[in-house]
Amino acid sequence: MIWIAPSEKDHDNAALEKRLWDAADQFRANSGLKSQEYSAPVLGLIFLRFAEVRFAAQRAKLEKASASARRGSRVDEPAAYHAEGILYLPAEARFDYLLNRPEAENIGAKVNAAMRDIERHNPQLAGVLPKTYNLFTSTLLKELLKKVSEIPATIAGDTFGLIYEYFLGNFAMTEGQKGGEFFTPNSQVRLIGEILEPFHGLILDRACGSGGMFVQSARFVAAHKKNPASELSIHGRSGWMPPCASAA
Repeated sequence: MIWIAPSEKDHDNAALEKRLWDAADQFRANSGLKSQEYSAPVLGLIFLRFAEVRFAAQRAKLEKASASARRGSRVDEPAAYHAEGILYLPAEARFDYLLNRPEAENIGAKVNAAMRDIERHNPQLAGVLPKTYNLFTSTLLKELLKKVSEIPATIAGDTFGLIYEYFLGNFAMTEGQKGGEFFTPNSQVRLIGEILEPFHGLILDRACGSGGMFVQSARFVAAHKKNPASELSIHGRSGWMPPCASAA
């Protein structure tokens, strides 16, 4: 699969981004938590929404293949997803399952369990996903899940990356000076990319955060009429965030 990150922001998504950010800001106001305490859980749910969109698409392909081949189904085999670079999501770790939980249940505990389940079935995420949803009331989490569900399942993966990046930038601004620890402004990333000229080879970022350096490297290669997936091999380490999420 050939993926090329867009060089410019799609302004048609601006209204959706603002609506989601307003919801996250309301989430902060009602929870009484600091930015660093609520930012990871919010980003975790956006990530889960994206992961489910990719998982559902692959599941549909596997179901179709099983039906036409008249052989045993692979829809519940994690390896069938991992082979395509897609996370396997157990039934109770899927976004729609969590979205449909009644407020009477402890939704925070359900989301924490879902994150642990995802890590268990996808070892590359071990110890990475947020598990502090118990800090929020079920009512708050239910409202946030509803807002995140407004991200259309039909949008492209790079659009999810842009939404994720938008949130990272806003969280960085709300945290002030410390925000720079996990988010580097796009202008600086573009400048670094142009200086390094990553035409080909392995790129290592020991603090990749959302993967902005990898995305910019892919854009650089694409601008020179080559396929980033063929030219680049990326490796990085992150904080809690899905490793280099926006580069996935």
